Amino acid sequence: MLWNAIVTILCLLVSSSKGYITKKPAFLKTCPIMTVSEEEFTKCSTEDIQRLFQHLYTGIEGLEDVVVDPLKINRIKVLQGAGPVSLNASLSKVTVTGFRHTKVTESKVSPKDFSWDTSFFLPKVRIEGVYSMQGRILIIPLNGRGKCWLEPVNMNIYMHTKTRLIERDGFTFYNVTGTRVEYDISGLRLRFDNLFDGVKALEDSTNAYLNENWRPVNEGLKPVIAKTVEDILLRMMKKIFDNIPANFFVSDIPKPSELYGKSN
Repeated sequence: MLWNAIVTILCLLVSSSKGYITKKPAFLKTCPIMTVSEEEFTKCSTEDIQRLFQHLYTGIEGLEDVVVDPLKINRIKVLQGAGPVSLNASLSKVTVTGFRHTKVTESKVSPKDFSWDTSFFLPKVRIEGVYSMQGRILIIPLNGRGKCWLEPVNMNIYMHTKTRLIERDGFTFYNVTGTRVEYDISGLRLRFDNLFDGVKALEDSTNAYLNENWRPVNEGLKPVIAKTVEDILLRMMKKIFDNIPANFFVSDIPKPSELYGKSN
């Protein structure tokens, strides 16, 4: 009898564990999109996503494993072969800090396909990892493997996010399928260790040159940094919106069958 009771309780626990939040957090204010103006929805949505970022850092019950600062990424690979930069580069064991200070300046959602256009401001981001690089930046050949860090300052990020709605247990979710990022900054600091086979004087002078000329370096590195930020945000958005139903953000969001047709 006791064993049967234990088995029953375990089965109930397993069946009730959805792997996502089923009760809307009190800090979220669900916004209607179909019955208000675009300006009203954008204002509501912007405030909501700002509160989400604030609570993600302090912790949300049921999302303890969703960590956005520091954010860990195994590997980012970048190929850039045009303009002043020609690189075959990768970052591994990446740690990103600074997203706890995110200010969401605008959060728009398309009522047609429920893609997003979001603007963020971050005072400072630090990207650390192990780089492997062959190529050049400006006129400087850069070849090496070692630790590196980059610190964009006063970063305005403009992100377009593609989504496809999916349904799980009666809830509608955003399935985040891709991000596209543009950005501008007011400063950039960086450091690459172990350049030129560890020749210290050449390594230090090269890093000093890159920091002194951060504006053209940033222009040259834009595809690299944008790709890195895209990968960071894609992973972050997927973690968040795989775990929080879209119904908690948009009150009148349609079911996938209503948006795409029942055959889809």
